[in-house]
Amino acid sequence: MLEFPFLYGGEKIYAIIEIGGKQYKVAPKQTIEVERLDVPEGDIVELDKVLFIGGDKDTLVGNPIIKGAKVVATSLGEAKGEKVIVFRYKSKVRYRSKRGHRQTYTKILVNEIIKGEGE
Repeated sequence: MLEFPFLYGGEKIYAIIEIGGKQYKVAPKQTIEVERLDVPEGDIVELDKVLFIGGDKDTLVGNPIIKGAKVVATSLGEAKGEKVIVFRYKSKVRYRSKRGHRQTYTKILVNEIIKGEGE
């Protein structure tokens, strides 16, 4: 895991983005697993829901997002997470139900963080 903030082009920079209803703190050259995106492996993804950009010189805070800001990333393919067992049981009525689930994730490599207009 990389330490934050990450040195990028002589400047320490990181961003907080929203993907699939979850927020992630990312820096350039970092690999993260996010909810499944419908993007083939090797394609470039532009994530435009940037909530915050921080660094050495200045910080930009969105209301709720920063206009014009985006994070450019490359898709590294899909992977499945660990299996989660859902077991329901009611005593004295012979009710038992067992199900398993494996969530599909997309691995992405953050290439760069593009600052927007700021507010």
